[in-house]
Amino acid sequence: MGDLVSSVYIETTILSAVVTRRTDPSGLHRREVTRQWWRQQLSLYEPWTSGNVLLELQQGDWPGQAEAVSLIEPLPRLRVDEEVLAVARRYVLERLVPADLAGDAAHLAIACVHEMDFLRTWNIRHLANPNRTDHLIVINRRLGLLTPAIVTPEMLWLEDKP
Repeated sequence: MGDLVSSVYIETTILSAVVTRRTDPSGLHRREVTRQWWRQQLSLYEPWTSGNVLLELQQGDWPGQAEAVSLIEPLPRLRVDEEVLAVARRYVLERLVPADLAGDAAHLAIACVHEMDFLRTWNIRHLANPNRTDHLIVINRRLGLLTPAIVTPEMLWLEDKP
């Protein structure tokens, strides 16, 4: 990798995991891994988010909401323009993701249109799902887009340099 810094798009489930109050084993594991990544790994990447993530975090009233918003606010935001919206619509049309243009479709489109190296998520059903990746790659090839590596926090760790 050399001196090049990889870009990473951070979507909503990452912030939710950092501040979760869940006490089940899965919730505790995700919280610890995500917090550890945020403390130790975030500065090793070029992190990005979007206004969509901020809007999702601001919906409703839930424990940890203010902390999640404060963590994401300093990150630069990728723009959501007509190209991103058109790509999100295509993902829905191709049945890659559910028909919510502001959710998973938007996160994928934002990361792909802006040529992120990684999309970081805990959404294993719709995003970090190897069964969907091939379909995404085919769609993106037709659209002339690159496909980022879609990873959970456990999958995106840089080792210390010797």
